[in-house]
Amino acid sequence: MTKNIATISPRELQERLTAEPDLAVLDVRSPVEFDEVHALRARNEPLDRLKPKALFDSGLLSQDRPFYLLCRTTSRAEIAAKEFEKAGYRNAVVVEGGTLGWVESGLPVLRGQTKVISLERQVRIAAGSLVLIGALLGWFVHPAFFGLSAFVGAGLVFAGITDFCGLGLLLLRFPWNRRRSA
Repeated sequence: MTKNIATISPRELQERLTAEPDLAVLDVRSPVEFDEVHALRARNEPLDRLKPKALFDSGLLSQDRPFYLLCRTTSRAEIAAKEFEKAGYRNAVVVEGGTLGWVESGLPVLRGQTKVISLERQVRIAAGSLVLIGALLGWFVHPAFFGLSAFVGAGLVFAGITDFCGLGLLLLRFPWNRRRSA
């Protein structure tokens, strides 16, 4: 967890929502992930389409009050908090453990009919597939294809060190992560 980002436990946030039902809770996961399961009062604002200024200009968020960010665990919520801070809004609070923490705490959620593969699993599948393809092509076609496996490996190391996953952000743009369930 980044030092300068405020955090709150799911139970603590639920207590605040009970006292102040109009608090803003933004879930920055993809629409499909959101439709599968989300905190009862959360609003979906996907990270890849997040526009901090528009949310404040619309009156949804206020400079005077904290707003709460959720994702699956915490990584995307932290990225969103940094985006808000870059735009000059410093009252973002990341919910510890994200939606998984919310569910594990037994707090109220809405569940949809859709079952999806989480973004983290999609990244693992895509990265593993690219490494395998690079190795097979390097073995059977030309050794230069081993570079694909090396490139993906370097990307995974970079993602682990910086907590920024370009492949995950790319996958968010694919149609199956943008659609909404019926």
